[in-house]
Amino acid sequence: MPATNAATIVWFRADLRLSDNPALVAAVARGGPVVPVFVWSPDDEGAWPPGAASRWWLHHSLERLDAALRVRGARLIIRAGPAAEVIPALAAECRAAAVVWARRYEPAAAITSRAVAVALKRNGVAAHELRGNLLLEPEEISTKDGRPFQVFTPFWNALQHRSGSLALATRAPRNIPAPARWPSAVALESLSLRPSVNWTEGLAESWVPGEAGARAAMKAFANHIVGRYSTGRDVPSDEGTSRLSPHLHFGEISARQAWYASLATGGGRVTASSTGAAAFRRQIAWRDFAHHLLVHFPESDSQPLRAQFSAFPWRRDARALTAWQRGETGFPIVDAGMRELWHTGWMHNRVRMIAASFLVKHLLIRWQEGARWFWDTLVDADLANNTLGWQWTAGCGADAAPYFRVFNPTLQGQRFDAAGAYVRRWVPELAQLPDALIHHPWKATPIELAAAGIELGVRYPRPIVDHAAARSRALAAYEVIRRTAVRP
Repeated sequence: MPATNAATIVWFRADLRLSDNPALVAAVARGGPVVPVFVWSPDDEGAWPPGAASRWWLHHSLERLDAALRVRGARLIIRAGPAAEVIPALAAECRAAAVVWARRYEPAAAITSRAVAVALKRNGVAAHELRGNLLLEPEEISTKDGRPFQVFTPFWNALQHRSGSLALATRAPRNIPAPARWPSAVALESLSLRPSVNWTEGLAESWVPGEAGARAAMKAFANHIVGRYSTGRDVPSDEGTSRLSPHLHFGEISARQAWYASLATGGGRVTASSTGAAAFRRQIAWRDFAHHLLVHFPESDSQPLRAQFSAFPWRRDARALTAWQRGETGFPIVDAGMRELWHTGWMHNRVRMIAASFLVKHLLIRWQEGARWFWDTLVDADLANNTLGWQWTAGCGADAAPYFRVFNPTLQGQRFDAAGAYVRRWVPELAQLPDALIHHPWKATPIELAAAGIELGVRYPRPIVDHAAARSRALAAYEVIRRTAVRP
């Protein structure tokens, strides 16, 4: 983009950081005043406006972004309304020559981007959409015959082959040129992103939104956790994951920054070739894979990628769905995960798979119901990741787990929470049970239950389904669509 003395608007979207922000770098490089703006427009998000937990995070992230901008002589202008109307109006008000922004990949966001670009160009204002927060753009990587990938391992191999060409992360600008007069803005509080009834104490105790919080999380992970990540990330009671997912979703840290951080040493103890660092980079690539799929198969946010699953005999069971949402299924590892989610806005990834599998296979409830609940309750609710995760679990998406693989939640709990530490934390009514019974309290004798202070069906629910019967029912349901698929 050519240098100019006219103002440039930086439209912040899902890139709420100052470092390694290509749009901000490009705007400052133009030489004129820079006007940072965020537009609150949930209607532009189509069927997926931010959920309650995401709105809480967004409020605090915007607050901290504004503070960081002010240190550099700028500020965040907040406006509300359709972006295709708000951005061109702001450009006219500022007499801006250009608007720059980072790409978003969700179908509705892509439509909004095109509408904004058309409106700006109609008014003689340059529109520049730059790379988004991925390692590689979805169009930059494909199979040998030019098709989108639908299996992760070859995608991962192709991405690794290209990873040597990734640009280095850039520093935040020291100073951001300000306009002679700042345009008006609405107050952050006026967006009502925080709930009127405060249920967010657990979120506030668990997270520090914003770029500084992302840097701190990345530093702690690189220095203390990444060395045991390859095994520790499967143990929900262990602090063995990066907890970077919400920071990546809101763009408080870039995928490149996370990638390169894993290539550095961790407190002098971890090398780039360590199994933990390699496993972490694979997870960053999985995030790229999710966005790759969503861009190439945009209908997958609500429709199964494998068409035969459109005929799957899902059940409607409002009572069972509510029990799952509340963490009252009677299966301790499932209930622990659902309660962790409600309290912290996050759930350990291994437990996400167990809880999701329970919903779609034990209860035969549509994966879309689970995706909606996660969307509203997760602070890292990301459409691409959420879609891929649920379709993978339901067996109807790309590189999906076979539908006939039905997790036994009791065995999963015994394997990944052997001493019951995770269950005891989130299902405290079971805390006094011995390790041998913590994952199947219904097998305890009346004396053992009394000693632990438990009355099944009162203080803690009995299992809402029998595992063996639920597994058989799930396999029978799968057989219906399998026979349909092979019928000549």
